[in-house]
Amino acid sequence: MQVEIGFGKTTLMLDIPANNPTQVLKPNEVQFGLTGAAEVKRALENPIDSPRVGQIVKANEKIAIITSDITRPLPSKTVLPPLLDELYAAGIRREDIVIVFGLGSHRPHTEAEMRYLVGDAVFETVSCIDLDTHNCVPIGHTRFGTRVDVFRPVVEADRRICLGNIEFHYFAGYSGGAKAIMPGVCTHDAIQQNHSQMVKPEARAGAIDDNPVRQDIDDVLNLISIDFIVNVVLDEKKQIVNAVAGHPITAHRVGCAFLDTLYKCEIPKQADLVVVSPGGYPKDINMYQAQKALDNARHAVRKGGIILWVASAKEGLGEPCFERWMTEYKPAFMVEEIARNFELGGHKAAAIAMVLQNARIFLVSDLDAEFVKAVNLEPFADAQPALNEALTILGKNASVIVMPYGGSTLPFVKS
Repeated sequence: MQVEIGFGKTTLMLDIPANNPTQVLKPNEVQFGLTGAAEVKRALENPIDSPRVGQIVKANEKIAIITSDITRPLPSKTVLPPLLDELYAAGIRREDIVIVFGLGSHRPHTEAEMRYLVGDAVFETVSCIDLDTHNCVPIGHTRFGTRVDVFRPVVEADRRICLGNIEFHYFAGYSGGAKAIMPGVCTHDAIQQNHSQMVKPEARAGAIDDNPVRQDIDDVLNLISIDFIVNVVLDEKKQIVNAVAGHPITAHRVGCAFLDTLYKCEIPKQADLVVVSPGGYPKDINMYQAQKALDNARHAVRKGGIILWVASAKEGLGEPCFERWMTEYKPAFMVEEIARNFELGGHKAAAIAMVLQNARIFLVSDLDAEFVKAVNLEPFADAQPALNEALTILGKNASVIVMPYGGSTLPFVKS
């Protein structure tokens, strides 16, 4: 079987022998209705477990709209205009609205990046600001003990509307929903306390009800209200194919259920070998970005198997703290240390270390081979020799799962 997978700005062809049982995981076939702005408008007109946003807000109220930063694929410039139209129709003035970019632990935007995210018309008529962690106020503790400090303009607003895209998150279960508040507009310390629970086995992609990270995120709603959400699901071309609006929990869960129908892929059993690519550029621009695909792949590989990780990582590791952990620490120490001393950036290194506890990782990349060895991975310059080597080790009848869209597709064994 020949399989094409993304690598940087190109694609690679893999030839898998016919005697190796092979399953290729791609997004499920789902019938879409409306897409893009039309789908957002439909969701706004049909909110879930909530009145329409125009019936919630009142004239002269201060409105904070929290949206994603430039590291996230949410098309804010598509979502915002129909939302703002509803607010204006309800008597809300432009000067009473602030759009807050939920940076979490990421860097501030340039003005050009803000303009790109929301579009020229919105940027020029509505105040747009970044999270400033030096201007946060304490609002209490979650029942899990996380101290929550939130950006003052968000706390002091009369109404809070949260935007987001829903995708699988490797330890929060899903993105979207109350995640716009925690970690979006919280302090570094609050984020660290929340994310430190990632080492628990229940903190995994596609899990909500027993996921301690997601439970802690949603518990923030007992400290600060979210009056309305608009969340979207994107296809592989970053087009909006589903939108939900309304209650911050129930609407979010409906969006998660739709995501499952699109990207959750059933497998009969875990495979001996998993070949995974984030899908090429820009998802594999560095190892930090490409890690998500590796983490999804770990659900598909048997204990003692091999993951063949195909990711260019042309720009290197991609984040200073992540690089320090990868280059200075051994995998066993990372797993222990992240539980003792959680550190953003280090958490992704620890996640890779957790994968290494279960399987070998062959990395096909543009990185120097000696450097790859130094970060505890097994380097290959080309995918086909790496595949051949893996099959030699695992046996001529080894089972294979290929994940060409590893960052999006989540494998699961039906119990």
